[in-house]
Amino acid sequence: MDITIRSAKQDDYAALLPLFRQVHDLHVFERPDLYKKNATPVEEALFHDQLHDDRQHIFVATLGMEIVGVVVLQEEDIRENSFVNARKVLLVNSLCVADTLRKKGIGRKLMHHVFDFAKGLGVDSIELGVSERNRQAIHFYESIGMTTKSRKMEFRLS
Repeated sequence: MDITIRSAKQDDYAALLPLFRQVHDLHVFERPDLYKKNATPVEEALFHDQLHDDRQHIFVATLGMEIVGVVVLQEEDIRENSFVNARKVLLVNSLCVADTLRKKGIGRKLMHHVFDFAKGLGVDSIELGVSERNRQAIHFYESIGMTTKSRKMEFRLS
């Protein structure tokens, strides 16, 4: 399987929308109290804004001419204060591989591209959030060397 990774372009939006929907639908399924059903979870204007923002980066995985995966990244600077050291982080806001092509190395190739890209940015770490219920994603991230940094907990009142 000849997978290529490249930066997203403005005319990729229509091909990416099903992947954005796939991620959003999973969030809605797991936490309907937090996420709304939405056929357009990433509006085209937001996508274009992300492409033009120097601190956000979108890479796509292609198989031939078909987009089969996407990763959305955002640079974040943590300012030093009396509690924490200054650092630069690359956040993975979203990672998605077309559900029909999972477990074929596409996500791994995307994330290794992210690792190399992050080294070029000089960031201190790459971070992401993952649902505790999404055991497959947790296993995947652990398999590429990521570890749990912290855990966010809640006590739901409604």
